[in-house]
Amino acid sequence: MLFPTLTFGLFFLFVYGLTWSLKASNEWRKIVLLVASWYFYGAWDTRFVALLMASGILNWGAARLIVAAEDRPKLRKVWLAIGIAINLTILGFFKYYGFFMEQVEHLLHSLGWERDLYIMQVVLPVGISFFTFQGMSYVIDIYRRKTEPASLLDMVLLMSFFPHLVAGPIVRASHLIPQFKKVPELTRGMAAMGLALIVWGLFKKAIIASELATGLVDQTFFDPSAQSSPDLIAGAYGYAVQIYCDFSAYTDMAVGLAALLGYRFPHNFNQPYRAVSLQDFWRRWHISLSSWLRDYLYISLGGSRHGLVRLCLALMGTMLLGGLWHGASWNFVIWGALHGSVLAVERLWREFRPKGWKPIPNWLGILITFHIVLLGWIFFRAQSFDSALAFIAGIFTAGGTAALVTPMLLAMILVGMTFHYAPPYTMQRVAMKIRTVNALWVGLGIGLFILVVDAMRPEGVAPFIYYQF
Repeated sequence: MLFPTLTFGLFFLFVYGLTWSLKASNEWRKIVLLVASWYFYGAWDTRFVALLMASGILNWGAARLIVAAEDRPKLRKVWLAIGIAINLTILGFFKYYGFFMEQVEHLLHSLGWERDLYIMQVVLPVGISFFTFQGMSYVIDIYRRKTEPASLLDMVLLMSFFPHLVAGPIVRASHLIPQFKKVPELTRGMAAMGLALIVWGLFKKAIIASELATGLVDQTFFDPSAQSSPDLIAGAYGYAVQIYCDFSAYTDMAVGLAALLGYRFPHNFNQPYRAVSLQDFWRRWHISLSSWLRDYLYISLGGSRHGLVRLCLALMGTMLLGGLWHGASWNFVIWGALHGSVLAVERLWREFRPKGWKPIPNWLGILITFHIVLLGWIFFRAQSFDSALAFIAGIFTAGGTAALVTPMLLAMILVGMTFHYAPPYTMQRVAMKIRTVNALWVGLGIGLFILVVDAMRPEGVAPFIYYQF
């Protein structure tokens, strides 16, 4: 069930009306939200609803055992290790089993053992990376005494809540569980912000991301050797805009939907392509993941507490694992290695920059950072390592003229980049204006906007890019 569809719209309207009618009973309200979330997830594949339930129950149980062993530090560590292992086992089996077995098979063939291994075809559950990371962060936070134990209902709802279930943001227990414990309130400001984010996300996904995907990006990445240099260059820039508009659209809509239900989610993007360094980029891009990697992986690997060499190794290790989090592919490893290497180089440069050398101007930092990110996106999007190399080689050697780029697609790329240079807090200002308008006019305006978007967008609705992670 995709957000920008009539089916989801009817589903949400039903859930919205039912949950607010149960405002007097917060427990029943949460039960309705939980059942609705399982229905939402089951619309994709009912078999994995049981996995979602089991994951929530197992994480709740591991946290309870850690709390029960409060006076036994060694036992607390054992339960922590078991809780993390459960999450990694679930994630590893569904996401990496096939990749691991293929690498084993290739290794055995290279050693002269030609017998084929039996490799099961494992279906990847949508959103498994997001809900396992949420479960793991809850167990770790309980161990670190950074959050209070949740009830079973609250914990399972945390991991199943449909607005953020399949593509984030990764909302931590310490942020959302306290909200579940209270009867929610829907202020006019929250409603205005929620509606503004939903329609803005719909525009970015249904028009810009979808148009760039179908008209340019998919074709250039499908067979780079058949494309001209101008088309490949446009395809690379187009994908940078597509992935931003697609992913930020999902999280904008998730934040907006949660707001209409009375809950606050953290924002996940802050104009990432205006970053002046790669470190700044990761403070702006997929903020819930980058902060998760920092708090639960980078710091655990030593962070900045054990000298410069250890810091650089921690950066590299964090980004390599962050790349693998996105999928079982060597391309994601290369993407993570590129980001980790540049982050380490930036840190070394700040440490050893010659005295008297001024920092580079912001405009140059933005230009360099964006093109490093752009190079990474080629590996991120390409179907294989060879395809990524062919794409990069074609940019410099293919020649020819642009056959795919149209004025409309070029305008989409320019508009998508312009978003990063709009005044800060633009959506908040829009929401402030919406809240002063009569509700009838707001409804008519939003309805008209949706009709315009529906008329302009390509046929069909492609899944969000991050559904596959």
